Amino acid sequence: MLLASLAPLLIFVAFLLLLLVSLSAPIINSIYLFRLVANISASLLDSGASGSARFGVWGYCLSSIDVSVLGIDHNSAAQCSKAKLGYNFDSNVATALHVNGLQNVISRTLTAALVLNPIACSLTFLALLSSLFILRRHGAGVSRLASLFTLGIGLVAALLTTIVFLIDVIFVAIVRHRIKNATDGDLIFNWGNAVWMTLGATIALWGALVGACCGLVGLRRSNKARDSMNRY
Repeated sequence: MLLASLAPLLIFVAFLLLLLVSLSAPIINSIYLFRLVANISASLLDSGASGSARFGVWGYCLSSIDVSVLGIDHNSAAQCSKAKLGYNFDSNVATALHVNGLQNVISRTLTAALVLNPIACSLTFLALLSSLFILRRHGAGVSRLASLFTLGIGLVAALLTTIVFLIDVIFVAIVRHRIKNATDGDLIFNWGNAVWMTLGATIALWGALVGACCGLVGLRRSNKARDSMNRY
């Protein structure tokens, strides 16, 4: 029954990770799917530019941009886009990173698929609520019903979260490939922590399902043992 008791904890961990991913940039700048870093220099006029952009589920955040001309530095404040469903590389991103030809790298339709992240988070929250009743030892029927419901909705949440993880990985990989072709290496591409947080949530959910199954098996054996004792 130990694994069954761990199921609520694992689902809570998965819910927390998915919630943070759902609140990624531009809401929480430190959580993002991928980051682009520009570090461009030229011998002409001893000029250079550096800055970065972090992209999340709902938009992007641009870091402070440092531009140097003739040894004189000019800084611009960090800014974030408005949180919305579906976004693309607009002129602000191109200006901040000092590159052109990024307009067709991603589209609103492509980024709109990221809405599955908060949907998976919502299903995981429902699984979390049902899993709390597993801890009620005094009612075997309640625990069995809770285990069954947790197993059902948890399975849907785990499958959707797995799909979400694959979508996030494919999305970031496609953007990475397109960025490399469009900029000829002028931008440094980094994978974001949100991708690995989704992976952690996926593992936690599947582990919780194993715990829920163990809870059902344990309850069934307990009921059989109790019935056998009552016969005698």
